[in-house]
Amino acid sequence: MNINTNRLLPFSLAGLMALPAGCGGGSPVPSGNPDKPNILIILPDDIGWADVGYHGSDVRTPNIDRLAREGIMFQQHYVMPTCTPSRVSLMTGLYPSRYGVLGPAYGEVIDLGDPTLPSILSEHGYYTAIAGKWHMGSPPYTPLKYGFKSSYGYFDGQIDPYTHEYKTETELTERRSWHRNDEYLDESGTHVTDLITAEAVRIIEEQRDEPFFLYVAHHVPHFPLDEPDEWMSLYDDVPLMHPSRRLFAASVTHMDDGIGQIIDALERTGKRENTLIIFISDNGGQFSWHSMTEYHGNYADKPHVVLGNNYPLRGWKGQLYEGGIRVPALVNWPGQLEPGIIDFPVHVSDWLPTLCHLTGYDKALRPDLDGKNIWPLLTGKQTNQEDRQLYWKTNQVFAVRDGDWKLLMHRNSGNVELFDLENDFREDRNLGQTNTETAERLLLLLEDFKSGDRER
Repeated sequence: MNINTNRLLPFSLAGLMALPAGCGGGSPVPSGNPDKPNILIILPDDIGWADVGYHGSDVRTPNIDRLAREGIMFQQHYVMPTCTPSRVSLMTGLYPSRYGVLGPAYGEVIDLGDPTLPSILSEHGYYTAIAGKWHMGSPPYTPLKYGFKSSYGYFDGQIDPYTHEYKTETELTERRSWHRNDEYLDESGTHVTDLITAEAVRIIEEQRDEPFFLYVAHHVPHFPLDEPDEWMSLYDDVPLMHPSRRLFAASVTHMDDGIGQIIDALERTGKRENTLIIFISDNGGQFSWHSMTEYHGNYADKPHVVLGNNYPLRGWKGQLYEGGIRVPALVNWPGQLEPGIIDFPVHVSDWLPTLCHLTGYDKALRPDLDGKNIWPLLTGKQTNQEDRQLYWKTNQVFAVRDGDWKLLMHRNSGNVELFDLENDFREDRNLGQTNTETAERLLLLLEDFKSGDRER
C-alpha cells in the first residue's frame, strides 16, 4: 500500500480530514532531483499524535500544518518510546538496542568511529550542524565526535528553558550543558526555543558554498515548561483547557513560529526549493510530570498534570503501545515530492539509508542496517509493499510488528499481548490466547531480532 486515504477512517480527526486527499501512487514531478539537496530535520521533544493542528488538535501549529498540507504525511511513522533511543536510531540507521540503549543514556552511547548520518554526509561535501538537544552521549562524546561540523545547544537530557541547566548533577552529567562547539557558554535569560531558532536561521543564511544537513532538535514541549505571555495569551479563548495543557500548547505554538522563521530563511536565501524537510516527534506525548527537587525545585508548584495528547492511540511516552511510538511525521520537498498520505509502517531508522540513497552515498553502507530505503515509497515508484517487520526493546517490554500483527512481551512477567492493528489500532483486544499460532510465530521473530542486541 502506498499513498491513499482508504485507511484513514479510524483517524478521521477534523484537522486531518480537512486536508486534500492523497495522490494515489503518482510519480514525482518532472524537474528531477538535485544532486545534493539541503537536508533539514526538525525533531520536537514529546509531541503526541494529537498535538499538531493537522491531526485535529487544540494546539495551533499553522506552519507545521502548511508543511503537512504541502508535503507527505505519515500515518504509521514509528520511533522508540523515549528520546535517546529514537535519536540513536535516526543517526545510525540501527535499532538502539544494537548499542544496548533502552532508554535515556549517558557516557559513550554510539561507538566512536561508527558511521552516522552526519559523518557520512560530512565526508561527502555536506556542512553538518546541530542546533538543540544532543542526548546521545555526555562529554567528551559530543556531536563534533560523530560528524557534526557545528554544534550548538545542550548535551544532556532536558534543561530549564531559561537557565539552560540540566535537571541535576550526576557522575556522568553536570548542571551546565549549554555550549557551542564543545565550549560551555552562558546565554541564560533567553528562551531555549528562540536560541535554537536563531541558530538554525544563522546556519541557513551563512551557508553558501556547501549543501547543508541541519538537525534542529527542539527542547519543547518536554517538561519543564515556561512560556512568555505572548504565547500563553493565544489560548485565553480556549475554554476548559487545563493550565498545564495550556502551557504545553503555548510551547508548541512558540516552536511552530520558530519553524516558520526557519522556512522564511530558506525562502529568503533562495534555498527552499532545494531543501528536503523532515519533521518527526522523538516519541509519543507524556501524560504528566512533577518533581519537588529537579531544576532546584523551581517547578515544584508549576502545573504539569496534563501535558501531551496521543488520542486516539493507546498509551504514553515510555510505553510500546501505539501512543508511545507512533508519532506525527511528514516530509516536504516542493517540486520533488507530491503531497499525499503514506499509510504504511516506516521507522525512524529508515531515514539514514533513505537520505544516503538520495544523495548517492549508499554504496558503502554497513550491511546490518535495520532501516530501509523508503525513497521509492516517497516518490510513488514502489506501490506494492511487503509486510514490514519492526522491533522495539525497553527495560520492561519487547515488541515486534509483522504486517498488521503486533506482539508485546512483558519482560518481568512473560505476559504476551497480541493485537491486530488493521482492525484494532487502539489495541483494545488482546488476541494472544485465541491466535496462539500467530503469537508463537511472532515470538520466534522476536528471538531473531534479540540476537543482534548488545547488553550494556
